[in-house]
Amino acid sequence: MRVKNEHIPYKPKPFLKWAGGKTQLINEIERRLPKNFKNEKYTYIEPFVGSGAVLFWLMNKFSNINKAVINDINPDLINVYKVISINPKEIVSTLLDIQNEYYTLEANQEKKSEYYYNKRHSYNSRSNDSVTQAALFIFLNRTCFNGLYRVNRNNEFNVPIGAYKKPTICDSDNIWAVYKVLQRVEILSGDFEQTINYAEKNSFFYFDPPYKPLSITSSFNAYAKENFNDEQQVRLKNFCSKLDNLNAKWMLSNSDVSGIKNTENFFDELYSEFNIIRVKATRRINSNANKRGLLDELIITNYSY
Repeated sequence: MRVKNEHIPYKPKPFLKWAGGKTQLINEIERRLPKNFKNEKYTYIEPFVGSGAVLFWLMNKFSNINKAVINDINPDLINVYKVISINPKEIVSTLLDIQNEYYTLEANQEKKSEYYYNKRHSYNSRSNDSVTQAALFIFLNRTCFNGLYRVNRNNEFNVPIGAYKKPTICDSDNIWAVYKVLQRVEILSGDFEQTINYAEKNSFFYFDPPYKPLSITSSFNAYAKENFNDEQQVRLKNFCSKLDNLNAKWMLSNSDVSGIKNTENFFDELYSEFNIIRVKATRRINSNANKRGLLDELIITNYSY
């Protein structure tokens, strides 16, 4: 496979599969951007970057975004962003080696599984250099069950191997496109509240926090060892109120838990002073295929559009 250089145009897209990724909600998000968004200079801030679907779409579509800031509490995820932004050639080379090794095992499921779990063990040891660790993150994401990222209390990635026959592990074209976008992005790692340092009149925050689960068995928010529970959801709302007082604009998405026992109107009450709408989204990650399908999600803003 050839390695594409950064001078050839290519539309960037998320380089990871991600539970709750926002690619499917882009049209709904675009309809609800601030008025005259494309005609003003904005600093874009995303405190829970995840796979970066909204980031890459906005940076590709709106040239008036003069700066972007991304953050995530998961340091392993942020390491991948930093490595791509600094060492695209090295991570492409490493991923190609892993991909070629993995593909040679296609006809031997036992060896393929052994390879996967060896790489998972290496990743969890966290004894690799930053490039190798980032490449292992991408490899596990592209080959594990449903592309799910989940860790236990010891911060060990514990998702089993998936059933993909020949998944794309190294998309070199996209990595170069992501690299180019990230040259205009400041990358942070830590608690979401640190992003308040970038709040100003012409800043636009998009929040995509770990969703409040619709049931005990549907919780997929353990992508970091810290649990994002109801107390954290309330803390996030208070942070949004602080931003509102600073005249910064923000949009937030979350699950619609209205009507569910013990959580009825949780977000409607929490964000009652702001604008709340419901939109349709597709549930893509569930071990039971019959439970995948359309459901309501919330989009909340502190401005009219």
